[in-house]
Amino acid sequence: MTSDDEATRAGLLSRAGAFFRTHPRGTAITGGALALVIFGGGALAAGAATAPTSAPATSAPAVARSASAAPSSSAASTPKATPKATSKATPKTTARSAPSPVPSAVPLRTCTVAGAASDARLGTFEGTVLDAKSGATLFDRSGSTPARTGSVMKTLTTAVALADLGADYRFTTKVVGSTTGTGIALVGGGDATLSATPAGSESIYPGAPKLSTLAAEVKAKLGTKKITNIVLDDSYWSDADAYDPSWPASELTIGYQPRVVSLMVDGDRANPTLSVSPRSSDPVGRAGEAFRTALVAAKVSGASTAALTRGTAKSTDVLAEVKSQPVSTLIGQMIPNSDNTLAEMMARVSSKVSGSDGSAASLTAVYQKALKGTYGLDASTIKIVDGSGESANNGVPSALEASLMRKVLAGEGSLKLLYDSLPVSGQSGTLSTRFTGANAIARGAIHAKTGWIDSAYTLAGTVDAKDGTQLTFAFYAIGNVSGTAREALDTLATAVYSCGANLSDD
Repeated sequence: MTSDDEATRAGLLSRAGAFFRTHPRGTAITGGALALVIFGGGALAAGAATAPTSAPATSAPAVARSASAAPSSSAASTPKATPKATSKATPKTTARSAPSPVPSAVPLRTCTVAGAASDARLGTFEGTVLDAKSGATLFDRSGSTPARTGSVMKTLTTAVALADLGADYRFTTKVVGSTTGTGIALVGGGDATLSATPAGSESIYPGAPKLSTLAAEVKAKLGTKKITNIVLDDSYWSDADAYDPSWPASELTIGYQPRVVSLMVDGDRANPTLSVSPRSSDPVGRAGEAFRTALVAAKVSGASTAALTRGTAKSTDVLAEVKSQPVSTLIGQMIPNSDNTLAEMMARVSSKVSGSDGSAASLTAVYQKALKGTYGLDASTIKIVDGSGESANNGVPSALEASLMRKVLAGEGSLKLLYDSLPVSGQSGTLSTRFTGANAIARGAIHAKTGWIDSAYTLAGTVDAKDGTQLTFAFYAIGNVSGTAREALDTLATAVYSCGANLSDD
């Protein structure tokens, strides 16, 4: 306290004593108020210390009047006591506004992954990391910008299928026709797992229905009646957009992607026991040939010479029918191996069942409706060209994908099926051989879907961080990228694992 402060306080004490001597009845109240001003005035003292030294000593009582109704006269004169003035036991006060609440402190996050995120191997990088519990964005690089996803798209396709079809939905293939014989029709319903493998053997889709079962049922219904014609009906959706122009032609010949039609067998693979196997230019025709072979083996009369024609079934009488395994099982076959064929079938059938036409052009609206209506996600900026993620023209913001992964981690709806099918870092699926070297510390802690097309490598999923925090993320490495982007993505995900809740968005 300065000497000026001490003089000021001494003056106030002197004037207070004079007032008490001339106002004995108001001493208890007014004195208490003045004592509050004089002795409790840490704030006043601070104010006096910062005020110009030339300020008059009467400025302090002026402040006191606004707070505690001290006498309005100058301290230099003694106010006259009157019965009216001294009869007021409660001094008049001036209302003060309530203090603004102090906002909660925001923890300072200091762990950075900026170096890993700027790795040149990631090309043009986009990515988002969310706190799984609160939904808070911990890290963001162009997270609201739609971008190509690669096979990460299959997580959206799964979510849409579970919303529109349900976990118990089964794809149906029928044979229709009259029991009088002559003509029958094989009608596709989008089941790419329907298999031409003989009884006792399995295709790449274990437990799939077989053409031999259909043929045996046809034989049981027709008996000795002869067939002369087999119609192949793939009209469940139009096959005019069966192969998107943005898909490389090599995907067909190498064997990653078939033409997307509603009638095929074994995913149109030349070798039904291999995941990657050349596909044909006519999956419907291939299915027809395999069905006729099965009919011959079942001893259906006339099958060996029956004509195969393309068209729409005329009869509605069902001679035979088989169903796929449920969507819940197919998800477990699609996600770990990143099966493009099942993804395209789920997308097109979801379109049909939800009331659209099954076309590729319908998918954006179908996905937007399901993601918003079922999961409450804002999918207004997405562009969906296919269900597999093969097209570089797909567009999904990494922030939306990371938000979907929050729903997946929480098991919302039937999404636990998707979580349980995700590859695990260093342990299963397409991540079984990844997260090596320094990144091995995150083995078993990251559940994520991988993606790869010529112009993108992607990774999206969940992280059980080192500090126990659960995070969700989506990372896109876009542009002129190579296979080395995989390790860069693993390194970034491992860095996020190490940071946990302390992850900084610097």
